[in-house]
Amino acid sequence: MSVWFVTGASRGLGAEITREALDRGHSVIATARDRAAVLRAYPDRPDGLLAVSADVREPGHLTAAVEAGLAEFGRIDVVVNNAGYGLVGAVEEVSDKAARALFDVNVFGVLNTLRATLPTLRAQRSGHVLTIGSVGGFATAPGVGLYGASKFALEGVSEALHGELAPLGVRVTIVEPGGFRTDFLSSSSMEVEPASIADYTAGAGPVREALARNDGRQPGDPAKAAKAVVDITEAAEPPLRLQLGADAVERVEAKLDLVRRELDDWRSVALSTGI
Repeated sequence: MSVWFVTGASRGLGAEITREALDRGHSVIATARDRAAVLRAYPDRPDGLLAVSADVREPGHLTAAVEAGLAEFGRIDVVVNNAGYGLVGAVEEVSDKAARALFDVNVFGVLNTLRATLPTLRAQRSGHVLTIGSVGGFATAPGVGLYGASKFALEGVSEALHGELAPLGVRVTIVEPGGFRTDFLSSSSMEVEPASIADYTAGAGPVREALARNDGRQPGDPAKAAKAVVDITEAAEPPLRLQLGADAVERVEAKLDLVRRELDDWRSVALSTGI
């Protein structure tokens, strides 16, 4: 059985992935800013669960969590970069403070986790890095541009990491969920910047309103998403990208169609710039 290292394991998709992995007999180093939150999520204290406090913004916390996990289980096989949150607001409306705080968790938190865990996977010459991105990291929308940008960054990191780690026997997958019935749209996981510029009412307003009314009504089943995530770690050839949910598939297909049309329409201009 495998040993998993999961950030943001106390709720949402991270909790579902942790539960699914434990149910299949894997061991999980489950991290959250407060390990008590992890223990509350799993009151039956299942075998194989090691709850550890670790804020992904603090590299020392993650190093200590890895050391605790290695002391308990001796190895780490699967790393799940799940910790993160959402931010609503038109690009110009989002304050510098809010944007930097978002990237500290969603992007630099992932980099901190990778720096803490990859030495173990490289030494083993095996493992799988799973990063929970978003369909919004492939095709974003008005009103969530900064959140989308943080997830776009993870797409770039994952593409590069895939090539860097493949020769070492370590696999990489970025997961692109659509809407799932977790607490992601609640105030515990989503920050909302004030709609302070009236000119953006038409562009960003509909997305703001849709997010506000859809909490708990998302089409995706988080338990099924967790099963799909654990399944791909057992695949002989896991994908670099995995979309989850019909809405995610639809948005990715729509963007691919748009990019293809624009590439065809402007091909002559693009090629005219060569020697």
